[in-house]
Amino acid sequence: MVAPLILALPRGGVPVGCGVARALNAPLDVLMVRKIGHPAAPELGLGAIAEDRAGGVPEPFFDQEMLAATKLSREDLADVVTRERAELARRVAVYRSQPRSARTHGSTAAGEDPAGGESAGPGEAAMSADVTGRLVIVVDDGLATGVTARAALRAVRAGGAARVMLAVPVAAPAAALAMKKETDEVVTLVTPRRFRSVGEWYGDFGQLTDADVLTLLAAIP
Repeated sequence: MVAPLILALPRGGVPVGCGVARALNAPLDVLMVRKIGHPAAPELGLGAIAEDRAGGVPEPFFDQEMLAATKLSREDLADVVTRERAELARRVAVYRSQPRSARTHGSTAAGEDPAGGESAGPGEAAMSADVTGRLVIVVDDGLATGVTARAALRAVRAGGAARVMLAVPVAAPAAALAMKKETDEVVTLVTPRRFRSVGEWYGDFGQLTDADVLTLLAAIP
């Protein structure tokens, strides 16, 4: 039986993904996703953009209800999309600037700054794990609005996965319900009625760096 492929969303989803990969004795990779936030309030997610694992130019997903509520259009978010697309490309280069066999020994490519500086160009990035025909479990640290998860799930389906699951430790009930339209199964430990944020359910919700993520990935074969 072929083990499922675990795809964690950096940065916060990687520690969770490591635990899932160990528990299932399954391979782990990352799927880069960037939230498209409100220009005046970046934490308010209006959409998201996920890497196109087919090598094309990623197209953003927008939450139409959130756009209507904020009275913003896609055109109003063009500058935000441009910035997030650039950051997405930077992270793809950082995490894939060398083969996974090298990363599992904790090394970094020449010229790469794991903390977020200069890195290899996107053209030098190693190919990520192939999702075609596989069971893929997308993992994040939590589900609030669901915009990043939705973009990730759509990217995996577009890549040809046979079955897609979403696994998060904690989720807003409405977001978890909405995700059932995007995936074959949603697995979560806690769906509190009075959900305010993902961070409130963690004893330590400090921000991870790219270097932290690379260190975690190096520990998983």
